Amino acid sequence: MTGYKLIAILLAMIIGLTGCVSREDDEKSNSSQETLSSDAKDSSSDNEDIDAATGESDIPVDNDKEDESKPQEEDSDNEIEEELPPPNLEEISKLPPDAIPWGPGVRKDKDGRSEACVMLQEKYGKYDAQFIAPKEKKIYLTFDEGYENGNSATILDILKEKNVQAVFFVTLEYVKANPELIQRMIDEGHIVGNHSAGHPNYTKISLEKAIEATMNLHNYMLDNYNYKMTLFRYPEGTFTEQTAALLQALGYKQVFWSFAYADWDPKSQIEDSVAYEKVKGATHDGAIYLLHAVSSTNSNILGKLIDAWRAEGYEISKYDVDYKINKVPDVPTDISE
Repeated sequence: MTGYKLIAILLAMIIGLTGCVSREDDEKSNSSQETLSSDAKDSSSDNEDIDAATGESDIPVDNDKEDESKPQEEDSDNEIEEELPPPNLEEISKLPPDAIPWGPGVRKDKDGRSEACVMLQEKYGKYDAQFIAPKEKKIYLTFDEGYENGNSATILDILKEKNVQAVFFVTLEYVKANPELIQRMIDEGHIVGNHSAGHPNYTKISLEKAIEATMNLHNYMLDNYNYKMTLFRYPEGTFTEQTAALLQALGYKQVFWSFAYADWDPKSQIEDSVAYEKVKGATHDGAIYLLHAVSSTNSNILGKLIDAWRAEGYEISKYDVDYKINKVPDVPTDISE
């Protein structure tokens, strides 16, 4: 019995030792798997950081980690808009309120550029007002759209064929009535500019009404097209120093023109050949052309004009005029001067 007891004890000890070794191996294996899993997760996180920046990741991005590891981009132009301080109407109202008479006139300098526009540019350029572009071999086409007369699609067709980008200054009423044309303008790379809601004379309304007329269209384009307008053209081209400062404070460049002609009445159109010679004859460096889209004459001569300008070495440029105005000009506090 003593021998059997001794053998039983020895067997129990051997079994116990084997179990300990097995548990240690299992613990080591589990530990190793946890380490590999942790490494894989870290590696995945590193790849997410890299791929999220390139936009090429097939791995779902941890949004919380992304928020901590990289700066946030603005989601929309609405957020940018909110960062603009409201116009200081008290200070702006100290500027002269009188309408500023202006027009390109007939007097030209030695380069064929409007002397009036050059002078106006020097005087009011501080408000981001643009009457004529810098003296370069560039021509800028801008079209005013108060209402649709059946020519805009043809104009867009010609611009697309010639690979030209233009500016279309539209009213709120035009935008609401012609959503397909507005979307096409945007899709084909043109700039859609602000021509106000209601087309009021800005020299005859209050600053508060001017803000309303401007921002009603601005916000409609943001809400319905996710499109932020940055260029403004005054209805009738009328402005004051107050409105110039106001529009600048609202974030707008104000685009005037260095050439226009009587093309706005569909019932009183001049012959195509006469119109062509008039428009072509006014060619000058840095020209900002104002053409009305209601004119069938303009759509008839547009392609020929573009070809002729290019043959003379001009670039029909997308609107990129920038006089590098970096801040709102100082507003005088002593209005007795």
